[in-house]
Order: sequence, then structure tokens, then C-alpha cells
Amino acid sequence: MSIFNQKSKFKIKTEIRTVRETVERPKLKASTSSSSIPTTGPSQHSNARIAGAGSSLSRASSTPRLNGTSQTTSTSSSARASLAKVTSISTVRRIQSASPNPSIHDDGRSSRKRRATKASSRSPISPHFSEDSDSDSNGDENWEDNLDARKRRKRVHDERPVDVNRKLRHPKIWKGEDADQVERIPGPGIIHAAKVASLEHKCKPALGLKNEEVAVRLQYPGARYPEWYELVEGKDKIDAVKDIEKVVQLAASTYLTDEEGKIFLDHQTGILRKLVKSKNRSDGPGFKAALREYNDELLKLMRKGVIVRNLDKMHGIPRELVDFILDQVYDRTVAPRVELLAKYQNGSDNVYGELNHPFISDIFERTNLTSDKVFVDLGSGVGNVTLQAALEIGCESWGCEMMENACNLAEAQYDEFLARCRLWGVKPGKVRLERGDFRKNEKILEVLKRADVVLVNNQAFTSQLNDNLVSMFLDLKIGCKIISLKTFVHDNKNAENDVATSILDVEHLTYPEGYVSWTGASGTYCISTRR
Repeated sequence: MSIFNQKSKFKIKTEIRTVRETVERPKLKASTSSSSIPTTGPSQHSNARIAGAGSSLSRASSTPRLNGTSQTTSTSSSARASLAKVTSISTVRRIQSASPNPSIHDDGRSSRKRRATKASSRSPISPHFSEDSDSDSNGDENWEDNLDARKRRKRVHDERPVDVNRKLRHPKIWKGEDADQVERIPGPGIIHAAKVASLEHKCKPALGLKNEEVAVRLQYPGARYPEWYELVEGKDKIDAVKDIEKVVQLAASTYLTDEEGKIFLDHQTGILRKLVKSKNRSDGPGFKAALREYNDELLKLMRKGVIVRNLDKMHGIPRELVDFILDQVYDRTVAPRVELLAKYQNGSDNVYGELNHPFISDIFERTNLTSDKVFVDLGSGVGNVTLQAALEIGCESWGCEMMENACNLAEAQYDEFLARCRLWGVKPGKVRLERGDFRKNEKILEVLKRADVVLVNNQAFTSQLNDNLVSMFLDLKIGCKIISLKTFVHDNKNAENDVATSILDVEHLTYPEGYVSWTGASGTYCISTRR
């Protein structure tokens, strides 16, 4: 029962005291324990380049955080650790990290490649289950945790502006035809989890299963074909159990109404509850049975057109789902070959660094980016931020990168991204990834003339490259927003001869801890407006 619906213990004369007691006392006792349900999918990082005239990696992971003061605590993955080494060799020499032990690199959790999850709190849309699989009662002390997933998700959406022009449904979403063919149809284009985390990759069976029992399939809300997993565990590999739980939670909480989602999310009898209990008990057969039930129930709803109908009423994607989809893409394309990103040119503009998902989401919000606008990332690395803009906002999204390995990984991500969006039934904005020097790429120079938001992670750029960028900004339209880690307007220049001073209005801002990969400390960035 909501604390606001409880009967007062006091008479009418003490009405004011009654309100204070009813509201404040539960807050003092509210539980801070974490749910056993995974709260953020694989990672919360976004590779954003900190260098290069077309070199950089932008990608950001996220928690649904809508104002500029949220705190994000992430854990390191081994991929992040190796990338941090790259940064420490060159970038950190020039940046001088303020944190010898960044919070995004060490909180004692799994070191899986590219996985960075929020350590201290559940997602606002994750249902709460006790870590004790047999305990269902948390008492009134956990009143906030007992809010159902749907209400918490709606609370997040209520804080975000609605882009009524955005249409979410993928044009190729499955509507229930050829239902009897579901199990025999392969997923076109997707990289199945079993291709990167399996017994063949020296993983071990999870949940007490035998080798011949680990293969399972997982249904998604947008396509009739499933993804194949193996219920295994291994260092730096996809955690199949957590991924499956996360897909079930997100599919039910995002695509279904309260009543439709009850069979999946009910705290006592829901399928997600059964998955968690089976995991906690290392009950492999029980986990597989609950997964089969989920697949069957979701397919029933898909055949009835429920998913399509609900998607047509939506105009935005929860950030938690955005992050999870992007992390699925990254984990199947970049993470297995992350060592390629360590090949950089020391002492040049081509230095690797990352902006995390929440940082990028904040940028989108602060610049009022919407689906009818144009976003450009100059030095887009493996394409993470470019893909995030297309998925989270639905806008036309461009990226340009010159480092060959990063470009190759970006193309792999792009292909998987399109396939994953279809799997989830959502339509992203148009994505264009260009190779080469953004100062010379004709398509980039042309699209900059109509860009609404431009990201330039110039943390380690040379002064020459920054000056070149200022010259490029002359062609930006009035009102275009430029996000940079360093200002293009320098105090030591003569204002009369400083082009940047004459064309840019600069706002200096501070980002909180955990927003970038090269330090766990807070830092500063700029939003410049073309005038």
C-alpha cells in the first residue's frame, strides 16, 4: 500500500503532524538494497574519441538521468581496462587525471569486456526482488522498492519531453504471419550471443547444466526469429543469464501495459521472478522452463498485434533500453576485437577516449535534439555516439572517423545495430558513417551546413586542429550547438582577431564523476552556439 494511502493514527487536531509522520518516517527507513535483477545491461560507456581529425570514439551508456546533477557509478570491464591503458599512455599525460582510482574502473564486479553497470542502485523501471529467492516480503520499509516497474518507468518518461513527431515502429516489425515458422527462421544479420560466448569459447556451463543442455533461444518483441544463447559463463564473455533476464524485463516493461505485462513482472508469480529464483538456486532446468514460458507468452502477444499497437502509441525509447541495445551491439562486434583500439599514433590528434552514455544523453537534452534535427560527431571512432543519437533521439546522425581500425569496427557495429533495431521492433534515425579526415570529407562539410548539434571531443586535439575546426564553424547555421571538452575561445587571444570569439557564444558547464573513461573525477565542457 502506498504510504500516502495509509490511515492517519492521529486525530484531526494534529493533521499537520500526521502528514509529516506519514511522509517522512518511511523515507528514513527506505531500503537501499539492490535487486537481484540486472539493472543495466552490459555497459554504460560510450566510446568517444578524444582526438583526431576524424579520429575518436564516442559512445555513451546510461541511466535514465534527466537533469544535470545525476551521479553515475560504473564498473570496469576488461575492455575498458585495456582502453584505459591506452588513454593512460598518451591522453592522461596531457589531461592529468585527478583520480588515481576512477570509480568507473573498479567496484569489484565482473570484468567482462565492455560491460559497465550501475553499481549502487536499481533502474527506475526494474522490478524489485529479494536476493533471497524464497523471501517475498520486504515490509513497509521498502515501500519505494515495491513500486511496480510500470509506474517507475512512467515516472521517468514524465520527466522527458515528448517528441510527438517520432514514429517508433520498425517498418519490418513482425505482425504474426507464418507463426508456425518461428523456430526455424534464423535471424538475418544478427550476431547470436552463442557465437561469442559458448562452450567452444572455453566457457563453462552455468546453473548446474550439462554441456548438452546449455543451448536456448530468446524471443524479442519485434521479430519472429529468436536469438540463440548458451547458458555459460566465462571471463570477458557475455553473461547469458543476466542478458536473458534483462531482455525479459525490458520487453515487458517497455512494450506492454500493466495488465499485459503482469504475467512477466508480477512480484510473486511473474516469469521474471521465476528466472531469478532459478538463477539463485542454480536450477538450470527451472530457468529453461521459465524462459520457454516467456517465449511462448510473448509470441502470443505478438501474434495478436499487441506489440505493434503499443509501439504505435509510443514516441520515445527509455534510456535503459537504448543503453542495452547499444551494449548488445558493442558486445558482439567491438568487444571481441577491442585490442584493435589500442593501435593509435602517440603524440598526435589520434588518441582514444570515451564519453559515457549518461553524458551523451545529457548533451542531447541540453541541446534540445529532436528527431527532425541533424547530429554530427566529428571524430566518431567506432560510431557509438552516432548510433546512440539515431536510436535515442531518432534523428539523422552522422559520424566521421579517420583511424582505419576504428572505422572497420564502426561498420561492424552499424550492421549489427540495424539488425538489432529490427529485432527489438524500433526504427532508428538515418545513420551515415564516413571515413577520412573530417576537414576534407565533402559529405561532412556539406552536412555541417544544416547540422543542429555538433560533437567535437577535442580533449587532446592540437591547437592547429582546433583552429581548423573554428574555420569550419564559419559554415554552420545560426543557432547550431557545438559540444566540446575544451573551449575554442581562448582568453589569451586578441578579441579583434579571434574568429571564435566573434562567432561563438560559449557556456561553460561541469559534468559529474564517472562521465568519461579517462578519469573518475568530474570535469568541464562547453556548449558553444553559432551566432
